[in-house]
Amino acid sequence: MNGQVFRPDCPEALWPLLEAGARPMAGGTDLLVRLRRQPPCDVALLEGIPGLDGVGLADGQLRLGATATHARLLAHPLVRERLPALARALAVLGSPLVRNMGTLGGNIATASPAGDTLPPLYALEATVELASRRGTRRLPLADFILGPGCTALARGEIVTAVLVPPPPPDALQHFEKVGRRDALAVAVASLAAVIVRDEAGQVTEARLAVGSLGPTVTRCPQAEAYLLGRGLDRETLATVGRRIREAVSPIDDIRATAAYRLRLAGNLPLRLLRP
Repeated sequence: MNGQVFRPDCPEALWPLLEAGARPMAGGTDLLVRLRRQPPCDVALLEGIPGLDGVGLADGQLRLGATATHARLLAHPLVRERLPALARALAVLGSPLVRNMGTLGGNIATASPAGDTLPPLYALEATVELASRRGTRRLPLADFILGPGCTALARGEIVTAVLVPPPPPDALQHFEKVGRRDALAVAVASLAAVIVRDEAGQVTEARLAVGSLGPTVTRCPQAEAYLLGRGLDRETLATVGRRIREAVSPIDDIRATAAYRLRLAGNLPLRLLRP
């Protein structure tokens, strides 16, 4: 990266830089690696723009600022108490150095099917807030991510926040990631779940999202529908696993074979049996 580096202190100073071709950058943990393989370009740092890293409740939703670092989100009581599936994903994302530098907005804009925060955000039905000189707009996360490394982000636009409706306090939230080692691993397969049950323990609402098992993170509507009205016993979860296998399309790569990923996809729901 041999272009110029700018540090705008307000959105009005940022927009012309982006329109001229500068790349927006927060933590840079993904972008700087990519730029090593690309022609030189200018970079506009987002760290000087106030309000982009805020975390709080607004209109019944948790608002997670796009430039909030993974470490800050992980330590925030609202995230830990209301979004434990996301907190679990943040806890196993990269190294402490990456969590101190990397940001939620960056993890989303990178649009990797192995991005650790994406399965829980899909299961939590998160919305992405985007802004540009033309104003702001919101998209469901599943509509924002179009493919590996591909998003609906328009030229001159940035991710400003992620909005998450918190599930009921007694909802089961789960995140499980399998990698080639216990730490500092890219996911070979991952599962996030948000499950609401009635007093009898029967499932009344289920949201399941899997990562690293296709070109994007995937919701599994057939597996979700099968859970409704049932308890979380071994037989039910084994069937859920089979339905997840039918919904995904993993590939062979340097981390695992497609056959191994399919096996994991079927087994991950059984982790919901753990207390």
